[in-house]
Amino acid sequence: MRKCLKRMGLFLAILALIPVESSAQIITKKVSFPKGKSSTVIQGSITGDQTIDYTVGANAGQTLKVTFKQLSKSSFFNVLPPGSENVADFISQTEGNTCSLNLTKSGTYKIRVYQMRSTARRGEKATYSLSISIPAGSSSKSSSTASANTSYSGDAKVAGTKYNATGDLRAKNGTDSAMAKFGVIRFNGGAEIHATIPRGLKRVFVFSKGEWSCKTERCTIVSQKASDIWEIIVNDYEHYFIPDAVIYGG
Repeated sequence: MRKCLKRMGLFLAILALIPVESSAQIITKKVSFPKGKSSTVIQGSITGDQTIDYTVGANAGQTLKVTFKQLSKSSFFNVLPPGSENVADFISQTEGNTCSLNLTKSGTYKIRVYQMRSTARRGEKATYSLSISIPAGSSSKSSSTASANTSYSGDAKVAGTKYNATGDLRAKNGTDSAMAKFGVIRFNGGAEIHATIPRGLKRVFVFSKGEWSCKTERCTIVSQKASDIWEIIVNDYEHYFIPDAVIYGG
């Protein structure tokens, strides 16, 4: 009987340490660095079973650094790679409150802050400080993933232009295949893409917070994604195929 009670006590102790993030409603907050800076510090708090995802865009080859200072020992953070909902690249509960990750994917990373089940169920409040940085100069080498004729320059400008990259995109005008000339202006976690197809038709697309919009007049768009390529359909007629590499670099 004593052995049974000991095992039950051990089971309950382990259960109390399981994070509550999987069942809680997740609040998403986009992280923006101050102009000219590559880091920011966030003062925040969560109560009960709240979970917050701080999202930040980064390129493969860059280094993401996170330092977490909590006033309560019950709060932790995980770092999730692009496309992941639960599988983390870093878990502070087991790896400590300082993270330095060399990124292997381009996209939006989530820094997920949560409380453990035991304190979350009691509705306790956890206050914390979260330092996030992507040091300048940590970007990967140039690549031509989007097109054989694409010219990349990291976060710098392509010489003589306002763009971070220029090149050709696969496109269709009706049923006719074409190549669209493009220039992209990247910002934290997104991009503005200027595309011109034959006959001089110009479009300006904006990708932000995982959504596409169009800045050109009389431009109704539908977007869909297969693998790492977005298809942007304009007015049910024009098609533009935009790889993730154009948006994020890499």
